Amino acid sequence: MTAPPPRSLIFLFAVAGGAAVGNLYWAQPLLDLIAHDLHASKAAAGWLITATQLGYAAGILLIVPLGDVLNRRRLIPIMLVCSAAALGLCAAAPSIGTLLPAITALGVTTVAGQILAPLAGDLAPEQQRGRVVGTVASGILTGILASRTISGLVAGVAGWRAVYAAAALVMLVLAAVLARAIPALPPKDRLRYPALIASIATIALRERAVRWTLVLAATGFAAFTLFWTALTFLLSGPPFGYPAPIIGLFGLAGLAGAVAAQRAGRLHDRGWSLPATGAAWAAILLSFAVAAFARHSAVLVVVAIIILDVAMQTQAILNQSRVFAVSHQARSRLNTAYVTGIFAGGALGSAAAAVLWSAGGWTAITTAGLALSAFALLVWALGRRGPLIPAGPAPTADETTVPR
Repeated sequence: MTAPPPRSLIFLFAVAGGAAVGNLYWAQPLLDLIAHDLHASKAAAGWLITATQLGYAAGILLIVPLGDVLNRRRLIPIMLVCSAAALGLCAAAPSIGTLLPAITALGVTTVAGQILAPLAGDLAPEQQRGRVVGTVASGILTGILASRTISGLVAGVAGWRAVYAAAALVMLVLAAVLARAIPALPPKDRLRYPALIASIATIALRERAVRWTLVLAATGFAAFTLFWTALTFLLSGPPFGYPAPIIGLFGLAGLAGAVAAQRAGRLHDRGWSLPATGAAWAAILLSFAVAAFARHSAVLVVVAIIILDVAMQTQAILNQSRVFAVSHQARSRLNTAYVTGIFAGGALGSAAAAVLWSAGGWTAITTAGLALSAFALLVWALGRRGPLIPAGPAPTADETTVPR
Protein backbone atom coordinates (compact mmCIF):
# COMPACT_ATOMS: atom_id res chain seq x y z
CA MET A 1 0.00 0.00 0.00
CA THR A 2 1.31 3.46 -0.92
CA ALA A 3 2.32 5.56 2.09
CA PRO A 4 0.37 8.82 2.37
CA PRO A 5 2.34 12.03 1.70
CA PRO A 6 3.43 14.04 4.77
CA ARG A 7 0.76 16.40 6.07
CA SER A 8 3.23 19.27 5.95
CA LEU A 9 3.71 18.74 2.20
CA ILE A 10 -0.03 18.60 1.53
CA PHE A 11 -0.49 21.76 3.63
CA LEU A 12 2.21 23.49 1.56
CA PHE A 13 0.44 22.39 -1.64
CA ALA A 14 -2.83 23.81 -0.26
CA VAL A 15 -1.21 27.15 0.63
CA ALA A 16 0.58 27.44 -2.71
CA GLY A 17 -2.50 26.44 -4.68
CA GLY A 18 -4.62 28.97 -2.80
CA ALA A 19 -2.09 31.76 -3.30
CA ALA A 20 -1.80 30.99 -7.02
CA VAL A 21 -5.51 30.82 -7.79
CA GLY A 22 -6.16 33.87 -5.61
CA ASN A 23 -4.42 35.90 -8.33
CA LEU A 24 -7.54 35.45 -10.46
CA TYR A 25 -9.75 37.27 -7.97
CA TRP A 26 -7.78 40.25 -6.68
CA ALA A 27 -9.76 42.54 -8.99
CA GLN A 28 -13.23 41.31 -8.08
CA PRO A 29 -13.96 43.61 -5.09
CA LEU A 30 -11.90 46.40 -6.67
CA LEU A 31 -13.83 46.90 -9.89
CA ASP A 32 -15.25 50.27 -8.85
CA LEU A 33 -11.86 51.43 -7.56
CA ILE A 34 -10.01 50.34 -10.72
CA ALA A 35 -12.68 51.85 -13.00
CA HIS A 36 -12.43 55.20 -11.21
CA ASP A 37 -8.61 55.25 -11.13
CA LEU A 38 -8.27 54.29 -14.81
CA HIS A 39 -11.22 56.44 -15.96
CA ALA A 40 -13.16 53.43 -17.26
CA SER A 41 -16.81 52.40 -17.02
CA LYS A 42 -18.06 49.70 -14.64
CA ALA A 43 -18.92 47.51 -17.63
CA ALA A 44 -15.34 47.81 -18.95
CA ALA A 45 -13.93 46.99 -15.52
CA GLY A 46 -16.19 43.95 -15.31
CA TRP A 47 -14.40 42.52 -18.34
CA LEU A 48 -11.22 42.27 -16.26
CA ILE A 49 -12.70 39.22 -14.50
CA THR A 50 -13.75 37.66 -17.81
CA ALA A 51 -10.32 38.27 -19.35
CA THR A 52 -8.57 36.69 -16.36
CA GLN A 53 -10.76 33.60 -16.50
CA LEU A 54 -10.42 33.19 -20.27
CA GLY A 55 -6.65 33.45 -19.87
CA TYR A 56 -6.77 30.92 -17.06
CA ALA A 57 -8.79 28.50 -19.20
CA ALA A 58 -6.14 28.85 -21.94
CA GLY A 59 -3.33 28.26 -19.43
CA ILE A 60 -5.06 25.18 -18.08
CA LEU A 61 -5.52 23.81 -21.59
CA LEU A 62 -2.01 24.53 -22.85
CA ILE A 63 0.18 24.21 -19.74
CA VAL A 64 -1.37 21.88 -17.13
CA PRO A 65 -1.20 18.73 -19.38
CA LEU A 66 2.58 19.09 -19.22
CA GLY A 67 2.29 17.71 -15.67
CA ASP A 68 1.90 14.24 -17.21
CA VAL A 69 5.13 14.45 -19.23
CA LEU A 70 7.49 16.88 -17.43
CA ASN A 71 9.23 17.08 -14.07
CA ARG A 72 6.72 18.92 -11.88
CA ARG A 73 9.44 19.92 -9.44
CA ARG A 74 10.67 22.30 -12.16
CA LEU A 75 7.41 23.09 -13.93
CA ILE A 76 5.53 24.44 -10.90
CA PRO A 77 8.20 26.94 -9.74
CA ILE A 78 8.64 28.17 -13.33
CA MET A 79 4.93 28.93 -13.57
CA LEU A 80 5.00 30.79 -10.25
CA VAL A 81 7.83 33.00 -11.50
CA CYS A 82 5.87 33.73 -14.69
CA SER A 83 2.86 34.68 -12.55
CA ALA A 84 5.05 37.08 -10.58
CA ALA A 85 6.07 38.80 -13.83
CA ALA A 86 2.44 39.15 -14.95
CA LEU A 87 1.44 40.54 -11.54
CA GLY A 88 4.16 43.17 -11.85
CA LEU A 89 2.73 44.22 -15.23
CA CYS A 90 -0.74 44.54 -13.67
CA ALA A 91 0.62 46.71 -10.87
CA ALA A 92 2.25 49.07 -13.38
CA ALA A 93 -0.62 49.25 -15.92
CA PRO A 94 -1.42 52.91 -16.77
CA SER A 95 -4.82 52.29 -18.40
CA ILE A 96 -7.61 49.75 -18.75
CA GLY A 97 -6.31 48.99 -22.25
CA THR A 98 -2.95 47.86 -20.88
CA LEU A 99 -4.39 46.21 -17.77
CA LEU A 100 -6.62 43.89 -19.82
CA PRO A 101 -3.75 42.07 -21.64
CA ALA A 102 -1.64 42.05 -18.47
CA ILE A 103 -4.41 40.47 -16.43
CA THR A 104 -5.07 37.98 -19.25
CA ALA A 105 -1.38 36.98 -19.09
CA LEU A 106 -1.81 36.57 -15.34
CA GLY A 107 -4.67 34.16 -15.97
CA VAL A 108 -2.58 32.13 -18.43
CA THR A 109 0.38 31.77 -16.06
CA THR A 110 -1.26 31.29 -12.64
CA VAL A 111 -1.96 27.58 -13.13
CA ALA A 112 0.38 26.14 -10.48
CA GLY A 113 -2.52 25.14 -8.23
CA GLN A 114 -4.03 22.97 -10.97
CA ILE A 115 -0.71 21.16 -11.45
CA LEU A 116 -0.40 20.66 -7.68
CA ALA A 117 -3.88 19.10 -7.33
CA PRO A 118 -3.25 16.06 -9.59
CA LEU A 119 0.26 15.77 -8.09
CA ALA A 120 -1.37 15.41 -4.66
CA GLY A 121 -3.67 12.76 -6.14
CA ASP A 122 -0.65 10.88 -7.49
CA LEU A 123 1.09 10.93 -4.11
CA ALA A 124 -1.97 9.75 -2.13
CA PRO A 125 -3.06 6.12 -1.70
CA GLU A 126 -6.37 5.33 -3.39
CA GLN A 127 -8.38 4.97 -0.17
CA GLN A 128 -7.28 8.45 0.99
CA ARG A 129 -7.24 10.27 -2.34
CA GLY A 130 -10.51 12.10 -1.77
CA ARG A 131 -9.29 13.44 1.58
CA VAL A 132 -5.89 14.52 0.24
CA VAL A 133 -7.31 16.12 -2.90
CA GLY A 134 -10.00 17.75 -0.75
CA THR A 135 -7.32 19.29 1.49
CA VAL A 136 -5.45 20.80 -1.45
CA ALA A 137 -8.71 21.91 -3.03
CA SER A 138 -9.80 23.52 0.24
CA GLY A 139 -6.61 25.58 0.11
CA ILE A 140 -7.40 26.59 -3.46
CA LEU A 141 -10.95 27.50 -2.50
CA THR A 142 -9.73 29.44 0.52
CA GLY A 143 -7.47 31.39 -1.82
CA ILE A 144 -10.42 32.20 -4.08
CA LEU A 145 -12.47 33.51 -1.16
CA ALA A 146 -9.76 35.11 0.99
CA SER A 147 -8.32 36.95 -2.02
CA ARG A 148 -11.40 39.18 -2.13
CA THR A 149 -11.03 40.13 1.52
CA ILE A 150 -7.26 40.63 1.32
CA SER A 151 -7.45 42.73 -1.84
CA GLY A 152 -10.17 44.93 -0.38
CA LEU A 153 -8.22 45.56 2.83
CA VAL A 154 -4.87 46.17 1.13
CA ALA A 155 -6.41 48.42 -1.50
CA GLY A 156 -8.13 50.42 1.22
CA VAL A 157 -4.74 51.15 2.83
CA ALA A 158 -2.30 51.31 -0.08
CA GLY A 159 -4.31 51.32 -3.31
CA TRP A 160 -5.19 48.57 -5.78
CA ARG A 161 -1.73 48.47 -7.37
CA ALA A 162 -0.18 47.42 -4.05
CA VAL A 163 -2.33 44.26 -4.13
CA TYR A 164 -0.66 43.06 -7.32
CA ALA A 165 2.84 44.09 -6.25
CA ALA A 166 2.54 42.18 -2.96
CA ALA A 167 1.16 39.11 -4.73
CA ALA A 168 4.17 39.12 -7.07
CA LEU A 169 6.53 38.89 -4.07
CA VAL A 170 4.50 36.00 -2.60
CA MET A 171 4.76 34.08 -5.89
CA LEU A 172 8.55 34.41 -5.89
CA VAL A 173 8.82 33.13 -2.30
CA LEU A 174 6.58 30.14 -3.02
CA ALA A 175 8.57 29.31 -6.16
CA ALA A 176 11.75 29.05 -4.09
CA VAL A 177 10.11 26.93 -1.35
CA LEU A 178 8.37 24.50 -3.73
CA ALA A 179 11.51 24.01 -5.82
CA ARG A 180 12.99 22.30 -2.75
CA ALA A 181 9.89 20.63 -1.30
CA ILE A 182 8.28 18.89 -4.29
CA PRO A 183 9.46 15.28 -4.58
CA ALA A 184 11.18 14.29 -7.81
CA LEU A 185 8.86 11.96 -9.71
CA PRO A 186 9.47 10.48 -13.17
CA PRO A 187 7.12 11.64 -15.95
CA LYS A 188 4.02 9.44 -16.18
CA ASP A 189 3.86 9.39 -19.98
CA ARG A 190 5.95 10.11 -23.05
CA LEU A 191 4.03 12.06 -25.65
CA ARG A 192 4.91 14.85 -28.03
CA TYR A 193 3.17 18.11 -27.20
CA PRO A 194 0.60 18.02 -30.08
CA ALA A 195 -0.39 14.46 -29.18
CA LEU A 196 -0.53 15.39 -25.50
CA ILE A 197 -2.98 18.24 -26.15
CA ALA A 198 -5.05 16.18 -28.59
CA SER A 199 -5.39 13.37 -26.04
CA ILE A 200 -7.29 15.67 -23.65
CA ALA A 201 -10.35 15.70 -25.89
CA THR A 202 -9.99 11.96 -26.50
CA ILE A 203 -10.15 11.16 -22.79
CA ALA A 204 -12.96 13.62 -22.07
CA LEU A 205 -15.15 12.36 -24.91
CA ARG A 206 -14.48 8.68 -24.24
CA GLU A 207 -15.38 8.61 -20.56
CA ARG A 208 -19.03 9.14 -19.66
CA ALA A 209 -18.07 10.08 -16.10
CA VAL A 210 -15.95 12.93 -17.42
CA ARG A 211 -18.55 14.20 -19.90
CA TRP A 212 -21.33 14.22 -17.30
CA THR A 213 -19.16 15.79 -14.64
CA LEU A 214 -17.89 18.52 -16.97
CA VAL A 215 -21.42 19.74 -17.65
CA LEU A 216 -22.19 19.97 -13.92
CA ALA A 217 -18.84 21.59 -13.13
CA ALA A 218 -19.08 24.25 -15.86
CA THR A 219 -22.65 25.09 -14.85
CA GLY A 220 -21.59 25.35 -11.21
CA PHE A 221 -18.77 27.79 -11.83
CA ALA A 222 -20.91 29.87 -14.16
CA ALA A 223 -23.39 30.30 -11.30
CA PHE A 224 -20.55 31.00 -8.83
CA THR A 225 -18.92 33.79 -10.86
CA LEU A 226 -22.32 35.19 -11.87
CA PHE A 227 -23.14 35.68 -8.18
CA TRP A 228 -19.78 37.03 -6.98
CA THR A 229 -19.21 39.41 -9.89
CA ALA A 230 -22.69 40.92 -9.55
CA LEU A 231 -22.38 41.05 -5.75
CA THR A 232 -19.68 43.70 -6.10
CA PHE A 233 -22.10 45.88 -8.08
CA LEU A 234 -24.91 45.26 -5.56
CA LEU A 235 -22.85 46.13 -2.48
CA SER A 236 -21.13 49.17 -4.00
CA GLY A 237 -24.42 50.80 -5.05
CA PRO A 238 -27.53 51.91 -3.15
CA PRO A 239 -28.84 51.04 -0.62
CA PHE A 240 -25.52 49.64 0.67
CA GLY A 241 -22.83 51.92 -0.78
CA TYR A 242 -19.98 49.90 0.77
CA PRO A 243 -16.32 50.75 -0.06
CA ALA A 244 -13.93 48.08 -1.41
CA PRO A 245 -12.56 47.02 2.03
CA ILE A 246 -16.07 46.28 3.34
CA ILE A 247 -17.07 44.44 0.16
CA GLY A 248 -13.95 42.31 0.53
CA LEU A 249 -15.00 41.28 4.04
CA PHE A 250 -18.08 39.55 2.64
CA GLY A 251 -15.69 36.97 1.21
CA LEU A 252 -15.03 35.74 4.75
CA ALA A 253 -18.60 34.39 4.89
CA GLY A 254 -17.70 32.05 2.07
CA LEU A 255 -14.78 30.47 3.94
CA ALA A 256 -17.24 27.90 5.29
CA GLY A 257 -17.01 26.41 1.82
CA ALA A 258 -13.33 25.59 2.35
CA VAL A 259 -14.23 23.51 5.42
CA ALA A 260 -16.94 21.77 3.40
CA ALA A 261 -14.37 20.85 0.75
CA GLN A 262 -12.45 18.61 3.15
CA ARG A 263 -15.65 16.85 4.23
CA ALA A 264 -16.69 16.42 0.60
CA GLY A 265 -13.48 14.50 -0.12
CA ARG A 266 -14.40 12.02 2.61
CA LEU A 267 -17.90 11.62 1.13
CA HIS A 268 -16.26 10.54 -2.12
CA ASP A 269 -14.00 8.05 -0.31
CA ARG A 270 -17.11 6.50 1.29
CA GLY A 271 -18.93 6.10 -2.03
CA TRP A 272 -21.56 8.81 -1.51
CA SER A 273 -20.45 11.06 -4.38
CA LEU A 274 -23.59 10.95 -6.51
CA PRO A 275 -26.33 11.57 -3.89
CA ALA A 276 -24.19 14.25 -2.23
CA THR A 277 -23.80 16.02 -5.58
CA GLY A 278 -27.58 16.19 -5.98
CA ALA A 279 -28.01 17.51 -2.44
CA ALA A 280 -25.38 20.19 -3.10
CA TRP A 281 -27.23 21.40 -6.18
CA ALA A 282 -30.50 21.58 -4.26
CA ALA A 283 -28.72 23.83 -1.75
CA ILE A 284 -27.35 26.03 -4.56
CA LEU A 285 -30.92 26.50 -5.80
CA LEU A 286 -31.91 27.50 -2.26
CA SER A 287 -29.05 30.01 -2.03
CA PHE A 288 -30.24 31.90 -5.11
CA ALA A 289 -33.79 31.87 -3.74
CA VAL A 290 -32.49 33.51 -0.55
CA ALA A 291 -30.39 35.95 -2.57
CA ALA A 292 -33.47 37.06 -4.49
CA PHE A 293 -34.79 38.65 -1.27
CA ALA A 294 -31.42 40.11 -0.22
CA ARG A 295 -31.46 43.32 -2.27
CA HIS A 296 -31.92 45.42 0.87
CA SER A 297 -30.55 43.07 3.56
CA ALA A 298 -26.87 42.50 4.31
CA VAL A 299 -27.86 39.64 6.64
CA LEU A 300 -29.62 37.76 3.83
CA VAL A 301 -26.63 38.42 1.57
CA VAL A 302 -24.37 36.69 4.13
CA VAL A 303 -26.82 33.77 4.49
CA ALA A 304 -26.93 33.34 0.72
CA ILE A 305 -23.11 33.46 0.51
CA ILE A 306 -22.69 30.75 3.17
CA ILE A 307 -25.24 28.39 1.59
CA LEU A 308 -23.88 28.99 -1.92
CA ASP A 309 -20.22 28.50 -1.06
CA VAL A 310 -20.68 25.40 1.12
CA ALA A 311 -22.80 23.74 -1.56
CA MET A 312 -20.68 24.93 -4.48
CA GLN A 313 -17.40 23.77 -3.00
CA THR A 314 -18.91 20.43 -1.96
CA GLN A 315 -20.06 19.63 -5.48
CA ALA A 316 -16.76 20.93 -6.92
CA ILE A 317 -14.62 18.53 -4.83
CA LEU A 318 -16.95 15.62 -5.54
CA ASN A 319 -16.67 16.40 -9.25
CA GLN A 320 -12.88 16.63 -9.19
CA SER A 321 -12.44 13.46 -7.11
CA ARG A 322 -14.75 11.59 -9.50
CA VAL A 323 -12.70 12.75 -12.50
CA PHE A 324 -9.39 11.80 -10.84
CA ALA A 325 -10.72 8.26 -10.28
CA VAL A 326 -10.92 7.67 -14.03
CA SER A 327 -7.17 7.31 -14.76
CA HIS A 328 -3.83 7.59 -12.96
CA GLN A 329 -1.83 7.80 -16.18
CA ALA A 330 -3.67 10.86 -17.49
CA ARG A 331 -4.62 12.65 -14.28
CA SER A 332 -3.15 16.01 -15.30
CA ARG A 333 -4.98 15.85 -18.62
CA LEU A 334 -8.22 14.92 -16.88
CA ASN A 335 -7.74 17.88 -14.58
CA THR A 336 -7.10 20.01 -17.66
CA ALA A 337 -10.43 18.99 -19.17
CA TYR A 338 -12.16 19.56 -15.84
CA VAL A 339 -10.69 22.97 -15.03
CA THR A 340 -10.87 24.26 -18.63
CA GLY A 341 -14.55 23.45 -18.56
CA ILE A 342 -15.26 25.14 -15.24
CA PHE A 343 -13.33 28.31 -16.05
CA ALA A 344 -14.90 28.58 -19.49
CA GLY A 345 -18.19 28.39 -17.60
CA GLY A 346 -16.85 30.93 -15.12
CA ALA A 347 -15.94 33.35 -17.90
CA LEU A 348 -19.45 33.05 -19.32
CA GLY A 349 -20.89 33.62 -15.84
CA SER A 350 -18.92 36.80 -15.20
CA ALA A 351 -19.67 38.12 -18.70
CA ALA A 352 -23.35 37.36 -18.17
CA ALA A 353 -23.23 39.22 -14.85
CA ALA A 354 -22.18 42.46 -16.55
CA VAL A 355 -24.88 42.10 -19.21
CA LEU A 356 -27.66 40.99 -16.85
CA TRP A 357 -26.83 43.70 -14.31
CA SER A 358 -27.22 46.35 -16.99
CA ALA A 359 -30.47 44.78 -18.20
CA GLY A 360 -32.27 43.95 -14.96
CA GLY A 361 -30.05 44.43 -11.91
CA TRP A 362 -30.04 41.98 -9.00
CA THR A 363 -33.39 40.45 -10.01
CA ALA A 364 -31.97 39.37 -13.37
CA ILE A 365 -28.89 37.91 -11.64
CA THR A 366 -30.83 35.77 -9.16
CA THR A 367 -33.30 34.62 -11.83
CA ALA A 368 -30.38 33.43 -13.97
CA GLY A 369 -28.88 31.67 -10.94
CA LEU A 370 -32.13 29.83 -10.28
CA ALA A 371 -32.32 28.77 -13.93
CA LEU A 372 -28.74 27.45 -13.90
CA SER A 373 -29.43 25.50 -10.69
CA ALA A 374 -32.59 23.92 -12.12
CA PHE A 375 -30.69 22.95 -15.27
CA ALA A 376 -27.92 21.30 -13.23
CA LEU A 377 -30.42 19.35 -11.14
CA LEU A 378 -32.02 18.06 -14.34
CA VAL A 379 -28.61 16.99 -15.71
CA TRP A 380 -27.80 15.30 -12.39
CA ALA A 381 -31.13 13.43 -12.29
CA LEU A 382 -30.83 12.20 -15.88
CA GLY A 383 -27.12 11.38 -15.79
CA ARG A 384 -26.88 9.45 -12.52
CA ARG A 385 -29.03 6.57 -13.79
CA GLY A 386 -26.12 4.75 -15.42
CA PRO A 387 -22.68 3.74 -14.09
CA LEU A 388 -20.37 6.74 -13.91
CA ILE A 389 -17.12 5.34 -12.53
CA PRO A 390 -15.21 2.72 -14.55
CA ALA A 391 -15.32 -0.72 -12.95
CA GLY A 392 -11.69 -1.46 -13.73
CA PRO A 393 -8.52 0.44 -14.61
CA ALA A 394 -9.25 3.16 -17.15
CA PRO A 395 -7.49 2.93 -20.51
CA THR A 396 -4.67 5.35 -21.15
CA ALA A 397 -4.71 8.05 -23.77
CA ASP A 398 -2.93 6.03 -26.43
CA GLU A 399 -5.41 3.14 -26.28
CA THR A 400 -8.76 2.98 -28.07
CA THR A 401 -10.14 6.38 -29.01
CA VAL A 402 -13.73 5.32 -29.66
CA PRO A 403 -16.06 7.40 -27.41
CA ARG A 404 -18.50 5.49 -25.24
